[in-house]
Amino acid sequence: MNLKKKILFLVFLCLSCSLYAQQNLPRIEEYNGIKQLIVNGKPYIMLAGELHNSSSSSLEYMKPVWDKLQKMNLNTVIATVSWELVEPQEGKYDFSLVEDLINDARKNNLKLVFIWFGTWKNAVSTYVPEWVKTDLTRFPRMKFKPENNSDEFSAGGGVFTKAEQTVALSAWGDATMKADARAFAELMRFIKKIDSAQQTVLMIQVENETGVLGTSRDYLPAAQQTFAQQVPEELLNYLRQHESEKTNELKQMMQSTGNRTSGTWQEMFGYGADEVFMAWHIARYVNYVVKAGKQAYSLPMYANAWLDPNYYQSLKNDYPCGGPLSKMMTIWRAAAPDVDLLAPDIYADDFKWVCAQYTFAGNPLFIPETNPDIRASANVYYALGQYNAICYSPFAIEGFNDADSKALGENYGLLSGFLPFWAKNSGKSKSVGFTSTPSGREMFELGDYRIEVNYHQQRDIGKGIPGSCGLILCTAPGEFYVTGRNISVNFLPLEGEKKFVEILSHEEGKFVNGVWQAGRRMNGDELYIQIGDQPEFRLIRIHKYQ
Repeated sequence: MNLKKKILFLVFLCLSCSLYAQQNLPRIEEYNGIKQLIVNGKPYIMLAGELHNSSSSSLEYMKPVWDKLQKMNLNTVIATVSWELVEPQEGKYDFSLVEDLINDARKNNLKLVFIWFGTWKNAVSTYVPEWVKTDLTRFPRMKFKPENNSDEFSAGGGVFTKAEQTVALSAWGDATMKADARAFAELMRFIKKIDSAQQTVLMIQVENETGVLGTSRDYLPAAQQTFAQQVPEELLNYLRQHESEKTNELKQMMQSTGNRTSGTWQEMFGYGADEVFMAWHIARYVNYVVKAGKQAYSLPMYANAWLDPNYYQSLKNDYPCGGPLSKMMTIWRAAAPDVDLLAPDIYADDFKWVCAQYTFAGNPLFIPETNPDIRASANVYYALGQYNAICYSPFAIEGFNDADSKALGENYGLLSGFLPFWAKNSGKSKSVGFTSTPSGREMFELGDYRIEVNYHQQRDIGKGIPGSCGLILCTAPGEFYVTGRNISVNFLPLEGEKKFVEILSHEEGKFVNGVWQAGRRMNGDELYIQIGDQPEFRLIRIHKYQ
């Protein structure tokens, strides 16, 4: 082959590889009857951790962090990219920090999810560039209801006064939305340029914990004028066509006004009018930014929600009103069709309840933030086993103390080798996940059997005790993989069946790159299925007879 042909062949090969990489981008799609993140043609589950808000702004600060994350057996890191750092002057972009973060993640064999701190972070606008903060005419601020001006509210680590001009940019700022979208599109274009082949960056969170704090809606004159208008036909059509996807809370709002089919926001949604109104307009704003980013580089993108313990009960303004709360899921889906999923930041005590709320109507469970303490090491089993979570990620991961790091690292380490096998074999109704309950015992039905799980350790956050936890995967009739810590398991016939259950085989073992490696064959005194303080795997084969 002469030199010219070699050059042409290499050019063709490079173009083919680039085209393949672009066509085979990470994506959310159904696999085994559940929605999963597909990376390089295979399901990918994130055993992740989210950094503190400011950690990724300094490469020097991050130097010792990468090693700690590796030792904790993470496969993915969720890190911030802020608008103020990538566009310090309007129209002049600096992505050197982004490039270095991607390179450092690759060196440490870690994938990335970037958080775009654009217009909103914790419902306020502290991460926008100075040229946005200082031009209040071009980039209008959200306004509070006048009689509330003397009060204060807290957000994003600070305390702010409810003045006429606030620290939150308004969703009615058209110039703000377009400027945010331009910067985000440039970021995505840059990531595509340097990473589309290697796919270190898998997903993007667009904005952070959106909504309005300290008030139920924006009282900017433009927002006031819109609130008095009729509910848009676009939303009315969506609600008519997606009756089965209306959340219970939305149904109750509409029932309170007689289930009207048209009208103003107040006429249609009654006591929930302010929240529905803000959800619609904030979601449309976010979708505009998402769409611009996807046109540059189409990675999966999601929006996350700040929840307070009462967010699902009534509007108390203790959380950002109009954000992607589970009760507003229907509205967000109508307004933001380009957002791939809605994700809960779970700091509420009832972790299990929140997980259930965020799997409504086919929304895949993605947990970008959860408690940065000993609970994290146990709840990962529940999220995976009960809801096939795409991502599990405790917040402030680099700040974990030694005991919490050890517990989470042990569980992540055990699960890492299991994930390829899990991704191929998991699916709807194929597994259960569990964490300790006060009763010390739970019953499940799986694979034509009842399963009794006994908990031998109760959770104590103050003492750094994670409590019992685990998951069980059914891969064939009478075949179960059991994993966890501080549990014992009994397999029983279904209720009413006059049959006996017999263990055919009980193996210790582990997974290495998705392949089961058997250890001891457990029999005699060890036939009983019990896992102690160290996380382990067992393969159990059973049958029923009369």
